[in-house]
Amino acid sequence: MNKENAGRPQPGYAISNLIDREIAHIRRVIPTSLAGDMAGPIFPADYWRQRLHRLLDSGNVNKSQLGEIDSLLLALDLHELNLAVAACAQKGYR
Repeated sequence: MNKENAGRPQPGYAISNLIDREIAHIRRVIPTSLAGDMAGPIFPADYWRQRLHRLLDSGNVNKSQLGEIDSLLLALDLHELNLAVAACAQKGYR
């Protein structure tokens, strides 16, 4: 590394940092967004799933980030499953 690049983040580091920040943001806002209000979720699970898949499709996700994204995708699946179970229970299905 030469002196003029000293202290500057390298492109790979910068991209990884942006992905980390995006994952942290998504993890932070998903619960509130899915809970929504009387009209329903602010953004549905499909919206968050698409954002996570865009990160995966970037080709810049490291192993740790892949685990975080997978965890969030599983949480979205569980949320939708819980909604389906609750809807069936309201209709009297077992």
